[in-house]
Amino acid sequence: MITRRNLAAAAAALAVLGLPAAAEDWKAKYPELTLAIVPQENASGTTDRYTPLADYLTQTVGVPVKLRVASDYAAVIEGQRAGNIHVAFHGPASFARAVMTGVKVEPIVTQIHETGAAGYYSVVYVLASSPYKSVADLKGKALGLVDPNSTSGNQAPRFFLKRAGYDVDKFFSKAVFTGSHENAVLALAQGTVDAAANFWNSETDSNLTRMLTKGIVKNADGAPMKQSDFRIVFKSDFLPEGPFAVLASLPEDLKAKIRQAFLDLPKADTAAFDRLSDGKDLGLTPMTLKDYQPIIDMLKANDEQRKHS
Repeated sequence: MITRRNLAAAAAALAVLGLPAAAEDWKAKYPELTLAIVPQENASGTTDRYTPLADYLTQTVGVPVKLRVASDYAAVIEGQRAGNIHVAFHGPASFARAVMTGVKVEPIVTQIHETGAAGYYSVVYVLASSPYKSVADLKGKALGLVDPNSTSGNQAPRFFLKRAGYDVDKFFSKAVFTGSHENAVLALAQGTVDAAANFWNSETDSNLTRMLTKGIVKNADGAPMKQSDFRIVFKSDFLPEGPFAVLASLPEDLKAKIRQAFLDLPKADTAAFDRLSDGKDLGLTPMTLKDYQPIIDMLKANDEQRKHS
């Protein structure tokens, strides 16, 4: 007869023999995990920002977590498709594209910004010294985008500008992908493009403010620039912030451990959490696939538009 006492005795016997508990079985298959990040800034900046998180996850999850800074958004999508990337920080559009193309991933958490919202906006910047006061003034000018799978740097501006009557591929003389949010700002600052798309959380927290804090925004003459040197001429509707997402194929107990580690992060390792946003974010909140349905719908609309352009 199986009793609670029998089960306790069996567990104790396994412990004496040094056999692993069932909850640790996944370590044999996953002795190391990879955390990948979509490019928002240069590689060294991304490494500095996310290394403390990888170290925290290593300590909390119990196996080494290796940080991979992706060359572009597609590399993260394809890495998760191949099963080589176990945890990734996606933009909402790259996560949506992954789901739309059959990658089995699950969102776990995203950041709550200083505004109290788990989301942000796409904006189009021009130089304050330019004559451009609105999108209409940019007809026939050059637009700097980020990456095909960037939300704020491509998908959102295409969708919302089209809704406002401006087809990106027809209205501008050219729309060029710069490779990262930082590169888009630098292209505008140095006069390579007339306008640039980027992400914006608030007046005091955006990619631009973070770049200005690092002192890396200089004009064509090499002079340092200020926030007042830039003007926003277009702002999208509110967008859900991109998620940290795990492979759906990971063992349930491992996924639960990763999820809990993220939820605990703001208090368990405040320094690592603050490093992610230069101390601007307030916390992390759980996310589900349903939260990204509007982004999936946006990508479908953009894909359909591209077929007919």
